[in-house]
Amino acid sequence: MKYNKIIIITGLSGSGKSSAMAAFEDAGFFCVDNMPVAMLPKFLEISAEDMHGKAGLVFVMDLREAGFLYRYQSTFEELGKKGYNFEIIFLEADEKTLLKRFNQSRRQHPLSYNSNLADAIKNEKEQLTLLRKDSDIIIDTSHYNIHKLKSVIRDIANKRVPSQTMRINIMSFGFKYDPPQNVDLLIDVRFLKNPYFVPELKNKSGENSEVFDYIFNDDITREFIKKYKDLIDFLIPHYENEGKSYLTIAIGCTGGRHRSVAVSRDLFEHIKKPNVSLNHRDINQ
Repeated sequence: MKYNKIIIITGLSGSGKSSAMAAFEDAGFFCVDNMPVAMLPKFLEISAEDMHGKAGLVFVMDLREAGFLYRYQSTFEELGKKGYNFEIIFLEADEKTLLKRFNQSRRQHPLSYNSNLADAIKNEKEQLTLLRKDSDIIIDTSHYNIHKLKSVIRDIANKRVPSQTMRINIMSFGFKYDPPQNVDLLIDVRFLKNPYFVPELKNKSGENSEVFDYIFNDDITREFIKKYKDLIDFLIPHYENEGKSYLTIAIGCTGGRHRSVAVSRDLFEHIKKPNVSLNHRDINQ
């Protein structure tokens, strides 16, 4: 298996390469930081069978490796002849921004061992002049925070792989059995009419049509569900644009058998897409 596109992240120290790599990793790419260029051919040879399900490969390469500048061109050319296709993304920032970032992080610049920080930044910029010219994409991160940079990288990643639809899990539960963990949106519907106190409905669940009708034949329920659906319809595309892979919506009532089940079912039917699942956690309690 040969990857049609292999992405190299490089550029100035402090320009955000680690954050860019994290964004690619979130998009489903297999990422390696500080990969020695001499090891790249062997890595590609032995890793092909282990990358099943990954969107592609991303390597961060820079002046932390002493021989990188002298080897990358010949290495990429040789791999290109074997069918590998490389794209180089070069990150940079102005000197003032880099100085501020290093002072804030208190990390040492890789070239500052025999010079001050400002000189090390200038030296690195000079050494990377040719690599910058060879790059396919140049991103100036001077005015980016980490969220803006990840958004830019995510857009780049999405153009190189088929977009993945956000998975939505709708879950009903009972508060008496404790709320679920790792939930994005949680709503308490214990204010709705409770079928538990109707003898002929008590032992039935919210999946039963009689229970469902009892709950939804109420003005408060109908007003609530309209407002809640409007909120969900508003939120879902914004979560998708943010690059979220999973969204869990939990709906709870006292025991998790009646109101939460009926509302969860109604919301599920409202969204009704292949990427949406429904789970009644406590319906059999």
